[in-house]
Amino acid sequence: MISSGTLVLSCSEEDLTEILETSEETDDGATGQDDMDNEDNDSDSDEEGNTDPGPTDECPGDIGFVFEEANGILSIEFEDNDFPEGWVLKNDGDDISGNGYMQWEGDPKMNAPGNGTVVFPVRITQPGTYRFIWNSSFRMGDDGTEHNDSWLRFPDADDFFGRKGDGSVVYPNGSGKTPNPNGSSSDGWFKIYRSGDDNSFKWQASTSDHDAHDIYVTFSNSGVYRIEISPRSDFHGIDRLLLFEENLSQNEAIDAADTFSVRTSCE
Repeated sequence: MISSGTLVLSCSEEDLTEILETSEETDDGATGQDDMDNEDNDSDSDEEGNTDPGPTDECPGDIGFVFEEANGILSIEFEDNDFPEGWVLKNDGDDISGNGYMQWEGDPKMNAPGNGTVVFPVRITQPGTYRFIWNSSFRMGDDGTEHNDSWLRFPDADDFFGRKGDGSVVYPNGSGKTPNPNGSSSDGWFKIYRSGDDNSFKWQASTSDHDAHDIYVTFSNSGVYRIEISPRSDFHGIDRLLLFEENLSQNEAIDAADTFSVRTSCE
C-alpha cells in the first residue's frame, strides 16, 4: 500500500499451474491499424458465465479501504494499493503522478487472467453507466503492440462491455453475453490495451483486437463494487485509473482527474 510516499508490497501470490505463451505475436503490417494488441488466437470462453455477487453497502474489511466516487468521477493512483510479488514500483517516464507507476515483471499471463490480481473497492453514489480509461505505457522496446495490455474485470457490476462510436458492443467471454471481442477474453475478463508506438503515458483503454472498443461499466445501484486488474503482458506500466459517467467527455474527466478520489479506511 502506498502511504506517505512509502510502498508496501504483499509478498504472497498463489502460483496457478498454467500453460503460458512465452512470446507475443507482432503486427505483420497487413492491417495498417494501430488500434490493436498482440494476438494469441485463443478461444477461451465460459458457456455458463459468471455468478455476480452484486454490490455491498459496506467497506470491505478483507481489503481495508474503499475509494469514494464523487460527482460521477473516480480518479485513483494505481500504486495506492497492495500488490502481489511480480508487480514493481517505477518512477521513470513523463506524464506520471503520485509515487510513480506499477509494472508487471513476472511471467506473462497471456491466457491466464486472475493471477497477480489487484482489487480496488469503489463506492458508487451516483448509479449509471461509466466509462473506464487508464494512463499507461509499454515500458520495453519500441513496438506499441508489445507489452501494452493487462486484464480488467468488474465482477459485481450490472454490465461490463466495450462500445464503439457506431453503437456496436462486445462482452467478455464467460459473461453469458454476445458478441465477444476479437482476441483474448475469458471468465468475464477483458484484455485492455493501449495503441501507438509512442511509449509516453497515454489515457486510453480499448478491447477487441483490430476493432477497438472503448470500455464501459454499468452500476444500477449505489454501493461498493470491485475493480479487478491482473497482469497479462510483462512491462505494461499503469499509472492511474479513471472512471467517469458517460455524459462527461474524456477531456472533462481528465481535467478533473487531478482531484483524486478519497480513500476511506475500514476494518
